[in-house]
Amino acid sequence: MDRRKFVGAAGMAGAAGLLSACGQKAGPTTQCADGSSQQTFHWKMVTSWPRDFPGLGTGASRLAETIGRLSNGRLKIKVYGGNELVPPFEVFDAVAQGTAETGHSATYYWKGKAPAAQFFAGMPFGMTAQELHGWIYYGGGLELWQETYAPHGLVPFLAGNSGPQMGGWFNREINSLEDLKGLKMRIPGPGGEILKRAGGTPTTIPGAELFTALQTGIIDATEWVGPYNDLAFGLFRAAKYYYYPGWHEPGTGLELMINKEAWDSLPADLQAIVRTASQASTTDILSEFTYNNGIALQTLLTDHGVQLRRFPDEVLRRLNDISDELIVEMAADSELAGRIYASYKAFRDIVNPWTDISDRTLLNLRPDI
Repeated sequence: MDRRKFVGAAGMAGAAGLLSACGQKAGPTTQCADGSSQQTFHWKMVTSWPRDFPGLGTGASRLAETIGRLSNGRLKIKVYGGNELVPPFEVFDAVAQGTAETGHSATYYWKGKAPAAQFFAGMPFGMTAQELHGWIYYGGGLELWQETYAPHGLVPFLAGNSGPQMGGWFNREINSLEDLKGLKMRIPGPGGEILKRAGGTPTTIPGAELFTALQTGIIDATEWVGPYNDLAFGLFRAAKYYYYPGWHEPGTGLELMINKEAWDSLPADLQAIVRTASQASTTDILSEFTYNNGIALQTLLTDHGVQLRRFPDEVLRRLNDISDELIVEMAADSELAGRIYASYKAFRDIVNPWTDISDRTLLNLRPDI
């Protein structure tokens, strides 16, 4: 069944029920017999992604569309790509200040504003997408995330996941730790700090600027997401070495942040629609990446001659050691960060043995079946 048609049908079914409860003349401020309001809300969503960019931009647009359909048009959200209303890295401030009611981004961009929030996107050598979702939805992660954003007047929701990412595009081979020394690389969040401690020079550049920066030598390497997005940006034309694994982002969660006053203005049923649509978007975006990454990888290898490389074990071991040190330091940054890390680590320790005997074992066997 076509997903858009299914969502549309669900929205219309809900709308029919609302009109039945309120009467056929329900208007933008009608008060229904059950006491609920039929007020119409018009919101703006700012994003850190180029408009309609595969997976990220399109995922944000589908989320807004789903909310509009399920609410029968009572909550209409206009989506703006990065730089259309605000720059990509000003989404947090724009939503906190009320310039826009909501935003779609990733928490590691707010290192300087809410350092502890980086845990909710995922940590280097950390949990997979499936494990992260378990922690957020059932392991207490969402409640800690809400506490982290509360001082900023924001309400967060998990609203997407890229799945495992790639290690990035490099214009030179990485054969040893020495090759990281002086490497200028676009890599945000904790991954960037780890690269810095390994001798590299990290920088954060919006996605739309990556190709030019890599092609002109402003940077020597860049990570973005994975084959699906990297192919769309044409990064294979600027660097020929494509490295894996994406040690820095094993399953990156995306976020929907909402201005607290705007959130509180919604009636309970619209709040429920936003919660449910955000959770559905998490599955939707992860599924889209999973499907398209496999196709795009083959295109990169067979049609464009990309040279796939695995990071040497000594490089991965050193990056992992630095990661362990950094995460402990991040946990010591504040009392809240300490509680977030304790929760994250406790869940990871619980789920890791299960992942080991289930996913890891089966994946190791699968090529032989």
